Amino acid sequence: MSTKKHLKKNTFTLIYILLDFATAALAWCCFFSLRKWKEASYFHLPQVWNSILGDYKFYIGITLIPLCWIILYAFCGTYNHVWKKSRIKELTNTFTTILFGSLILFFAVILDDYIINYTDYIKLYLLLFCLQFGLTAITRLTFISILKKQVYKGYITYNTIMIGNYDLCLDLLKTLQKKAKFTGARFVGYVCMNDIPENENQDMLPLLGDYTSLSQIIHDENIEEVIVAVKNNKLEVFDKVFPQLISSHVLLKIIPSIEDHLLRTVKDTSILDEPFIQINMGFRPQWQTVTKRITDILFSAAFLIICSPIYLILAIGVKRSSPGSVFYLQERIGKGGKPFYIIKFRSMYENAEINGPQLSKKDDARITKFGLFLRKTHLDEIPQFFNVLKGNMSLVGHRPERQYYIDQIIQKAPYYKLLLMEKPGITSWGQVCYGYAENVDEMIERLRYDLMYIENMSISLDIKIIIHTILCMFKRNGK
Repeated sequence: MSTKKHLKKNTFTLIYILLDFATAALAWCCFFSLRKWKEASYFHLPQVWNSILGDYKFYIGITLIPLCWIILYAFCGTYNHVWKKSRIKELTNTFTTILFGSLILFFAVILDDYIINYTDYIKLYLLLFCLQFGLTAITRLTFISILKKQVYKGYITYNTIMIGNYDLCLDLLKTLQKKAKFTGARFVGYVCMNDIPENENQDMLPLLGDYTSLSQIIHDENIEEVIVAVKNNKLEVFDKVFPQLISSHVLLKIIPSIEDHLLRTVKDTSILDEPFIQINMGFRPQWQTVTKRITDILFSAAFLIICSPIYLILAIGVKRSSPGSVFYLQERIGKGGKPFYIIKFRSMYENAEINGPQLSKKDDARITKFGLFLRKTHLDEIPQFFNVLKGNMSLVGHRPERQYYIDQIIQKAPYYKLLLMEKPGITSWGQVCYGYAENVDEMIERLRYDLMYIENMSISLDIKIIIHTILCMFKRNGK
């Protein structure tokens, strides 16, 4: 492997983008030409060609439309890890994306065409789709096939590390090396889960350090995949490995146990045909991430402007309820374990936590009368739209907690750290289904709803949660 010349991956991404641009331009050129041919009263090739070249729309379309396709593809995450693509999955994704993109292009550009009957619309759309999909699919599949051959020859690799016991890591490495085809995983070493062993033969798999330095190792070694060679103690993985991977974008693969196979948690993804439980450390597709952020900004800005009189009324109510500031700032833990200050309307008397952190409970004497109204209607939360605009929070996520309580939760439920891979939200599935928690045990009980959200997160689910949150506000079931 060391004698082979490794190819630069950024070059493949650039070529992939240029091929998409070229095929989109060719597809539009063919489509535009066929439309002009159809509009001609008689077939005369020179006149049709002159009509095409003399139309300024042809030149606008052949430059802007391919650019729009590139933006759409990037929005859908098409250009992530080009060298790892599966031909079948890429064909499916290409079909879905172009089906949607052709519909947008049809309504934006072609709907005003002269037609005899409405079946012409269907024919035009199908023609546009078939040209765009056919040319793009053929080009992509050809290029991916070429890349796969380079992978099999060892010219394209991605750095991979193992985590766990040395003997188990070495056995797995030997198993993978026996496979017929090389699929690009270049094992640079292993990371031990417990104490660093002494006097161990590490010729085949060098020791890079222990799990506490995992995030630094991933950065220094440019790691793309992490394989956890721990079969039985999955809690150890959540407790020790996940905190180090929260801010990374690696693909995590775990050796499954017999129970995992029986419960069908093993995905049909593998390295060299070896089955693994696969966890992508970026749950949401790129297009959903961008859409969610845009929605957060637009909705929050509109809410702050339209509801500014409500803010003023509530601020006066808080000020008159008891001496102290109108807003209450408190440090919470956000995405990647980074602290930030959450902003709320003050619902308690000043210095309510002078004796240390305390969760609110029923008939809490620290809550003012007006503060009780704010909490029941969840109106104390609405200043957090400023947090959303700033980027600390999202409209929907999990409720952010203080480090003091996170430390207690993790002792009983280490998988809480999964939540830190996403932004917290003003509202959450746990907030809607469970409500406020009065102690750590209730926090853990509510945690299952937030984990379900992480597993099923989507734009449509966010909309449902927002609707249910509004209903909860009118029912005044907060506490």
